[in-house]
Amino acid sequence: MAAPVGPIGVLCIQRTLSKGRLSGFVSGLGAASADAVYGSIAGFGITVLSSLLLDYRTGIRIGGGLLLLYLGIRSFRAEPAETAVSTSNVQGVARDYGSTFLLTITNPVTIIAFVGIFTGLGVGVSGKYTDAAVLVGGVFLGSAFWWLALSAGVSRFRSRFTRSVMRRVNQLAGAVIVGFGLLAIWGTL
Repeated sequence: MAAPVGPIGVLCIQRTLSKGRLSGFVSGLGAASADAVYGSIAGFGITVLSSLLLDYRTGIRIGGGLLLLYLGIRSFRAEPAETAVSTSNVQGVARDYGSTFLLTITNPVTIIAFVGIFTGLGVGVSGKYTDAAVLVGGVFLGSAFWWLALSAGVSRFRSRFTRSVMRRVNQLAGAVIVGFGLLAIWGTL
């Protein structure tokens, strides 16, 4: 679920390049946590909550689209740092985690994908909570590993990017994120 490079992937790549590996990885962990929340809802059959999220998906998607627009514009306008900025402070790490958690959780259609995947695997049919718990844990760990590999891989090449290339990366990332925000909002019309 995490591997396709969508707005969260672009954001994690941009943060890894501008703030360092920790920022990119922690941003990915926010997405992995939101995936685990949706996986739990689907895996444990919490139908009331999943129905509620799906009932309000238009408002939630608009909110997520607006958040994407904000982050995309900030990214587009950001001046690149000469070297990766350390985000070792708790506030910066928490902000990186929280923003991607919110972006990922504002896509309630994700729950439909999890319900489809889990149903195909027979999870929830047996009524065994241990099966669901193992699958949800696997979703989180698999996603977390993807974000670790992505941020480590991108971080490895950070030193090869000049300031002008970094400016273009920020602008491209910002434009892509704004595009995803516009698509999210457009999809609600």
